[in-house]
Amino acid sequence: MSNQQQATPEQIRDQKVYRGMGLTDYEYGLIKDNVLHRLPNYTEIGLYSGMWSEHCSYKNSKPVLKKFYTKGKRVVKGPGEGAGIIDIGDGQGVVFKAESHNHPSAVEPFQGATTGVGGILRDIFSMGARPIASLDSLRFGNVKNDADKYFISQIVAGISSYGNCIGVPTVGGDTAFDDAYQNNPLVNVMCVGLMNIDNMEVGAAAGAGNAIIYVGADTGRDGINGASFASAEFDSEHESQRSAVQVGDPFNEKLVMEGCLDVIDNHKDALVGIQDMGAAGLVSSSAEMGSKAGGNGMKLNLDLVPQREKGMSAFELMLSESQERMLLCVKAGKEDEVLKVFADHGVNAVVIGRVTDGSDYVLEHHGKVVANVPVDSLSADAPVYHRESKEPARIDQESPEQFDPEVSVPTETLRKMLSQPTIASKENIFKTYDTQVQTNTVVGPGSDAAVVRILHKNKAIAITTDVNGRYLYLNPRVGGQMAVAEAGRNVVASGAFPLGITDCLNFGNPEKPDQFYELDQAVMGMSEACEKLESPVISGNVSLNNEFDDVAIYPSPMVGMVGLIDDLKKVTTQDLKQANDLVYVLGKTGDDFNGSEIQRMQTGKVSGQLFNFDLDYEVKIQKLVQKAINDGLLNSAHDVSEGGLIVSIAESTFGNQLGVNLVSDLTAKQFFAETQSRFVVSVSEENREQFETLVGGDASLLGRVTNDNHLFVQTADSYFDMAVDEAYQTWKGALPCVLK
Repeated sequence: MSNQQQATPEQIRDQKVYRGMGLTDYEYGLIKDNVLHRLPNYTEIGLYSGMWSEHCSYKNSKPVLKKFYTKGKRVVKGPGEGAGIIDIGDGQGVVFKAESHNHPSAVEPFQGATTGVGGILRDIFSMGARPIASLDSLRFGNVKNDADKYFISQIVAGISSYGNCIGVPTVGGDTAFDDAYQNNPLVNVMCVGLMNIDNMEVGAAAGAGNAIIYVGADTGRDGINGASFASAEFDSEHESQRSAVQVGDPFNEKLVMEGCLDVIDNHKDALVGIQDMGAAGLVSSSAEMGSKAGGNGMKLNLDLVPQREKGMSAFELMLSESQERMLLCVKAGKEDEVLKVFADHGVNAVVIGRVTDGSDYVLEHHGKVVANVPVDSLSADAPVYHRESKEPARIDQESPEQFDPEVSVPTETLRKMLSQPTIASKENIFKTYDTQVQTNTVVGPGSDAAVVRILHKNKAIAITTDVNGRYLYLNPRVGGQMAVAEAGRNVVASGAFPLGITDCLNFGNPEKPDQFYELDQAVMGMSEACEKLESPVISGNVSLNNEFDDVAIYPSPMVGMVGLIDDLKKVTTQDLKQANDLVYVLGKTGDDFNGSEIQRMQTGKVSGQLFNFDLDYEVKIQKLVQKAINDGLLNSAHDVSEGGLIVSIAESTFGNQLGVNLVSDLTAKQFFAETQSRFVVSVSEENREQFETLVGGDASLLGRVTNDNHLFVQTADSYFDMAVDEAYQTWKGALPCVLK
């Protein structure tokens, strides 16, 4: 045992040991003077360090999160549980949430990514849902050397390893590259599950005398106090903190999942509550369950906790983040029934404590009480901070003038654009994922949204993840609106109507007023878009202090959206389908280049004031696409995003290797503009009149699909002229070339 672990209450106070655990002098004073009215011991201060970390308590973000739009007639369970639930009819709910594993992945890329997948799966099945799909949203720095290549390959391998082994398909996601993420990658994972709403479970432990049952893997010394680690900033002196990273075992998780679902489905009368042991391990799951129920305390005997290593202290046992562990509250007298279920599934399960009268959270270890604190003080009563907000100077000083790209030879500019890692095909990443396991994947990675059919029903769900941090860097509020809007376009283009979103709020240090401003403004923008699109926030995750040597990442609130396709005939993809179909662009195009891919490609950075965005027009265009798909008028639909209109047109030709012959009054430069609220759609001749009547002046006819392997676009001032197979090979081969 280290000297610090033997620190007495007096040494903790005098040597300020608590600072090394992420607690401030003010917070230590609160614990000592307002909560316990005595000096906390080492185990107790450890409990507070985990539970009062940003990762567990949301102490810096709670006031901001309250601004989210969370209402909706389909919402069954909103923010506050393991995951959110939305009613999709037929007594079924779709359950989804996203989690970040940024800091662990930065120091141990394979295990950091692996355990990120494992943790989000547990959030889903703890609600009573079977995971049916996962997606990943990744942000890397630009690839500069072999170390960068190795790092990316390990994160991708970690994601595929866990998902493939446990049998949950990775069906989509998004990946972008920018220097802003060079030393602080973002590894966000979203999971979607399906359940009968009657089977919904919550993480609560109530009823004096009821048993607390520990389920799953033995507890070891991996990930000790990982929640505090995940809430801290990085710098070059503290890059290697591997002890704070856990090790995952997907085969064990599969057994745990099946055992938990068996208890939820078939032993409901025995189960009071269930929660996964995620951030802050045993303390967070038990304290949160106790606090949620209200009116009860809890007593745990740590000698009963299954242990992988000898001589573990109470501090280590409570704050270990060993993976594949769950905590259940089971009615007194029903313990053997539940333990037998887990035994039948080959899973370790043991009673480690009881719910008690009163409100105290008591831990015993080696026959002694090692912690005795009010249960609410750990969870519900954590401090909340209202941070100062100040607009970054760069935003105030930026010019509204839009960047003027150099496009003297449009075909060459397109060729270079298709080679940009953010634009290029991500097949090199997703080819390692099992996208078809469970055999319900209708549309896999590479399209606007993934589509997964609902077994035995004539319907499906569309799922996407999106955010463009460059837009938020220039204007966090409008960029936040755009992130939700793009997710909406992706879902709508696949034939769905939006149901709701989850998020990973990846930001810098909230104690810096300019970075708190980014978080606060982004959430307000996201909320505005959610309300307009009738797509409430039902779950999410906050990942702050994403900095390296005091430089923050771009503000990057990843949006994970789920939509419902109410008839499988409506499933729509981005690929052009047949020669002679008419090609339209739906939505208006402007000279919108600040924050764009072409600006970054030609200048190495993004700058200027972000271009305008009209949320009402966005809603109008999305509803037109929904109506056109509902009426059977579209053969393909693809949203226009990074790289602009010409990239969306090119991507539409790749799937079936069909050409296009198009004419437009837009300039060649405007084909690279990133004006929002646009789609490229194709319509057969027989539906032309009905489609044009529907969309009126909001669509422009560009030309026709051809059979001749030729991408030709006549612009107002020049032309694009490229063989489709050449464009495709450029786009497909760029990332393997970079990562080779």
